[in-house]
Amino acid sequence: MNEQILQEISDFCRQRGLAESTFGRRAVNDGKLASRLRNGGRITTDTLDRIRAFMAQSADEPPTRRRILFDPAASASSAPSAAPSTSQLPMVKPPAPPVASGQASDDPQRNFRFFDNRQKYLLFVNTCSEKWEVANRVSLELANIHPRPPAVRLFDAGVGDGTVLARVMRAMHDRFPTMPFYVVGKEISLEDVRLTLQKLPDRFVEHPSSVVVLTNLAYAEAPWLNVKSLTAATSLVWKEVAMDGTSAHSFEQQITALEPFLAENWKARVSAKSGNPVYERPVILVLYRNDHKFLLDQIVPKPGGTVADYDLVIASQPFRARASLEFKAKRVLAPLARALGPGGRMIAIHSHGNDPGMEIIQRVWPQDNPFVHNRHDLLKAVKQDLGSAGRDLNFNAYSDQRSIFRYDMHTLPSEISSSIGTSTLLAAWNAAIYVAQVEDDRLADINAERRYVEATRDVLQQHGGLWFYDESFVISRRRE
Repeated sequence: MNEQILQEISDFCRQRGLAESTFGRRAVNDGKLASRLRNGGRITTDTLDRIRAFMAQSADEPPTRRRILFDPAASASSAPSAAPSTSQLPMVKPPAPPVASGQASDDPQRNFRFFDNRQKYLLFVNTCSEKWEVANRVSLELANIHPRPPAVRLFDAGVGDGTVLARVMRAMHDRFPTMPFYVVGKEISLEDVRLTLQKLPDRFVEHPSSVVVLTNLAYAEAPWLNVKSLTAATSLVWKEVAMDGTSAHSFEQQITALEPFLAENWKARVSAKSGNPVYERPVILVLYRNDHKFLLDQIVPKPGGTVADYDLVIASQPFRARASLEFKAKRVLAPLARALGPGGRMIAIHSHGNDPGMEIIQRVWPQDNPFVHNRHDLLKAVKQDLGSAGRDLNFNAYSDQRSIFRYDMHTLPSEISSSIGTSTLLAAWNAAIYVAQVEDDRLADINAERRYVEATRDVLQQHGGLWFYDESFVISRRRE
């Protein structure tokens, strides 16, 4: 439905010479209507009727003439000595923006990636227990895997700040204290890589026979450490660090010394095709202890690609909730499922909704529901995408009791009272909009009206706190 109405709006705006934001304001008093539809937002039938009524009423009006301030074609062919005035520049019709999630777009709202908003992310991570609960849920899967020599193999499909990975590695050491570890983490954010590296020195002390690899490769490349594009392969940066010493302090010093290398190489840009960040150059960073180099020789990966065959794959919040079902299955989950070894298990986790956090969102935006695909939808789509390659896989949705788990915002009992402090309200509001992945353009008007303060306060007082639900499911490969 979104694709159809977006196409109608795009055609109308091109014919009338209107900006989509102007169309939204005139039709339904919402300048962000088109960008929200493009990001998966929903509208009521009443709003749809108002949109089409506006287009019908405006059909006989003369087109609005829009003045173009910059025409790339004209500027490329013009002489540099004379710049024409804006009144002399020709009017050009912009191409229709695509509506499918995997297509190109110049719309900055389409290119906006919510999980790269650092301030919201860090405030959420430090005020809510999601990372703890996700790590606990993932660690339960360790009882179901069956590692084979030469190592326990783990892939984290989005390490974030490294909290989940560090906690899972502790649980792995507790269960497999004498087995070597091969751990690969995918992360495109430079800041997240820095935060993750800060958590690793202690892991190399407790479990010295560990190889940890961090990379910014895509989902279809990272598990195999193999760049598919020949052009990208020629710019691949592969750095192997055999750390000397035996103490966490010495490892920390050597990891900190990697800062210039990271700043120079770990760069991202926005993809014109998907609107998501992609690497400027592929980077693979391999870390291990030099005094265990002989023992780890068969485990340390070598340039040119390596086997995947992971015992455990973590896919925690690996995509935007509002992304299309096809994108989630084809571009993220299916490649990760292919990377499983015999007896391996992939646990996927995403936000579920139906919680007090969503109550806050729907008090401000009553029709909003970002969680459009549940675990059953995703598993069905992945199974269809894999086809015959999924014959030896099990797709485990499990019951709600096992699949769905809760995490909380940290508050003291005294903070949820008749007078809730400003900092608590702001932290709760931030957590709600972060989990619901609300774009910044929607927040500008709401923050000015301050309706969100009353909505947040009411929900906190009603429930005596704030919590959220995540949903999990497992894809496992049969043992040989």
